[in-house]
Amino acid sequence: MSENTQKILSNRLTYGMVGGGSGSFIGPVHKAAIAIDHSADLVCGSFSHNKEKNQVTGLDYQIISDRIYDDFEQMAEAEGNRSDGIDFVVIVVPNNLHYQCSKVFLEQGINVVCDKPLAFTPEEGYELMHLATKKGLEFMVTYTYTGYPMVNEAKNIIADGKIGDIRMVMAEYLQGWLADRVEDTDNKQAQWRVDPERAGLSCCVGDIGTHVENMIHYVTGLEIDRLSASLDSFVEGRKLDDNARINIEYKGGAKGIYWASQIAISEENGLKFRIYGTKGALEWEQEKPNVLIFKSKDLPTQVYTRGNGYLSTTAQQLTRIPAGHPEGYFEAFGNLYKNYCKKLSAKKIGEEIAENVFFTDVTDGTRGIKFVHDCVKSSNQDGVWVDGSFDYKKQ
Repeated sequence: MSENTQKILSNRLTYGMVGGGSGSFIGPVHKAAIAIDHSADLVCGSFSHNKEKNQVTGLDYQIISDRIYDDFEQMAEAEGNRSDGIDFVVIVVPNNLHYQCSKVFLEQGINVVCDKPLAFTPEEGYELMHLATKKGLEFMVTYTYTGYPMVNEAKNIIADGKIGDIRMVMAEYLQGWLADRVEDTDNKQAQWRVDPERAGLSCCVGDIGTHVENMIHYVTGLEIDRLSASLDSFVEGRKLDDNARINIEYKGGAKGIYWASQIAISEENGLKFRIYGTKGALEWEQEKPNVLIFKSKDLPTQVYTRGNGYLSTTAQQLTRIPAGHPEGYFEAFGNLYKNYCKKLSAKKIGEEIAENVFFTDVTDGTRGIKFVHDCVKSSNQDGVWVDGSFDYKKQ
């Protein structure tokens, strides 16, 4: 065993989780994604405000009793003061607690991973951006779909200029699970997402529309200049939007149309994009994530598939098994954690990373919450065009 390998093993990463109690959807997904590459060990948590559920979850995860905390404030303080405290925290609570929870751990010098939306307001997002920078901490916001190999192949194709200058973007994220009042059943996922107190000022745009915004920015690098949005609440009595139609104008002249819906009957998790340039076009959809369609003005349509040697180095590095073996959501999530933990591990042993590692961060999260507010602002004024630009240096 090399000296460097021994050094890495002796400084193995540990993490804690806030939320993700028994019955949670996303908590176990995070845990499984981290485990794919054995990136870190779960050693503590505050999994639920229900004391019994909190204890049961902690014991199920084989956490020692004195590191199963009653609340996240207690957890942050205790872990921040331990000599063997966690390297990062995973925050998987409802939206209304994201900002408060993230801030408490940052203040204790602990790196953060948080689900989106990052916060309720752009101002809260900017505050977290600056706090993470001030503390020198790594802050990942989990826009999971950027972890797919073929999404990164699309990003590489565009960066190489193969589709030319982008003219038009068509993107959508369609679901049908909120087509009826499922919040009146025991569906806890629906209950908090349609509740303004816990979800914020938007359901559909805040929940899935932000994935559209992030995906297009990630793949193309396009920056929104202005937007016009119409948010709908089709289901009677629902306080927040369950459908959104958004027109986009980007800096540089490209145009875009986004559609996000949770009332599209029979749709499951239909995140898709079509990007048209002066020389070609790209198509990708999340429910068929291993395929990317490349259309050229002068050549036949090409179908790229995951795991093949003709793909870019980045796409190949994100691929785990040979071509023809489907990879999906867990692997994409794992790719985000793979890169995040690589960076944390290198910092922990005082080394620089030679290779380029990516993960969507607190800046992406802040841009996302501004996008939500801009959409609501426009819709509340009958779809008036509003400034959609993002100030990366705002204090």
